[in-house]
Amino acid sequence: MALTYIHKSELFFHLVIGIRASRLDLQARLIQIPFSVILKQPGEESLERFYETFHGTDISIQYLVTVDISRGYLHKSLSTTMEFIVESDKADLLERSVSSEMAIFYITQDTQRHPLLPELKSGGFLVTGRISTQCSLLDPISGELTVERSAVPICSIDIHLLRVESILLGEKIVTETSLIQTTQIADGDVCRSMTLPIYVILPRLLTCPTVLAGPFSIEFKVSIVISFQSELSKLHTKSDPRTPRLWLAMETLPLELVRTKG
Repeated sequence: MALTYIHKSELFFHLVIGIRASRLDLQARLIQIPFSVILKQPGEESLERFYETFHGTDISIQYLVTVDISRGYLHKSLSTTMEFIVESDKADLLERSVSSEMAIFYITQDTQRHPLLPELKSGGFLVTGRISTQCSLLDPISGELTVERSAVPICSIDIHLLRVESILLGEKIVTETSLIQTTQIADGDVCRSMTLPIYVILPRLLTCPTVLAGPFSIEFKVSIVISFQSELSKLHTKSDPRTPRLWLAMETLPLELVRTKG
């Protein structure tokens, strides 16, 4: 995808300081110049919203500090840029708690919209569970999963965290879904009717509160992927895990991420 939306805020600080010292003294010791800036006064309405720092595939939200040092006519000026992380101000957060309700899911051969191996189609399988679809960025994605039955041995069960980036281009909305993180919760053919916990820690810079802005939006999804043992899967070891395959069964649910005061 060639189109990239970058939301940047650059803050420039110009420090003019007179120092009565020789050039040798300046080179011989470290001089620290403290400074600070208030992005928003308490109780003041901000004209521009400070979205949280986010590093995505097609959308990046960055806040940068640029420092320039002029050294005279015969010397090259020095310049450096550093990124700092912005999170939502706790005073702006809503007084609401994250919902404790979880989404219940059923994964069977009948819920799959892609072709399956003949033995999976005929023998069948059933995986049930529940998972949180609204989650605080400070907490993990939690839930549980149970393999009720399966005619084909299971190879692996994974939880995929997906981001959905959308950009407004003219009158069209361009959307791309990418994989952020994969967490394996089971390796090998698990016991039937045994409850497996789901516990996924969110990566900081690759996630942010769900954003629905004018020119862009950042949303998230969570996908439960079950890989069955198959000789065919060994021939496609480098395939995209988001792509439905004959030996895969999956269920994808929307995930809302929020920033809480806790």
